[in-house]
Amino acid sequence: MSDPAAVRAVIEEYVAACRVRSVDRLKAIFHPDALMSGFLMDQRLLGSTQPFYDALQHAPADPPGSRYDVEITSVNVTGRIASATLQERGFLGLDFTDYFHLVEVDGQWQIVSKTFTTLQGR
Repeated sequence: MSDPAAVRAVIEEYVAACRVRSVDRLKAIFHPDALMSGFLMDQRLLGSTQPFYDALQHAPADPPGSRYDVEITSVNVTGRIASATLQERGFLGLDFTDYFHLVEVDGQWQIVSKTFTTLQGR
């Protein structure tokens, strides 16, 4: 399971699910007990993934001409644990840096935490 391509595939699925705003797809790659913490502008958020799912589910469609660009800037795997970093531009109108931690559970990689911050002044 120490294959970085398998971890990258989970992060790519995260991106694909965000593009189409699929909470069901996100729930398939996040562990049920996953935590999500970080900063949305100046607001500190700590807790479960549910507020993220709710926000995504109720977000308006992107305006015509808007772009959601991403770059996976790192993937590190050590045995059955991994981390990945994602740069998001234009996600729900904001730019983010995300740090993911993943563990291998029953032969599948799952996200157990996401720490994020919005990038201001861009």
